[in-house]
Amino acid sequence: MGADFFGTYSKGKTAHEAFTMSKNKAYHDYGHSGYTGSIAEKNTFIMIDVPEGFAPAKYASKLLKEDDSKVSDKWGPAGCIFIRRDNDENVYLFFGWASS
Repeated sequence: MGADFFGTYSKGKTAHEAFTMSKNKAYHDYGHSGYTGSIAEKNTFIMIDVPEGFAPAKYASKLLKEDDSKVSDKWGPAGCIFIRRDNDENVYLFFGWASS
């Protein structure tokens, strides 16, 4: 089996809540059968700090292009970057490679 890149924005009071919401949406969109190439294949995530001078999405792309070990494993955790506070929730970017 292969791997596909995924990137998805999600809101939640916490990163864990946003991750769960994003997975549930992916289950709805792609089904529960596995190998969807989406966040549905991920069980965990890792918080990643964006260095000064980088836009969050550009930094996520850089990590993927450089095959950074934090996000390069299709069976490993998704990357998670805090984007901004939006009213009473936070916005996060989840990204990485997922089995397909």
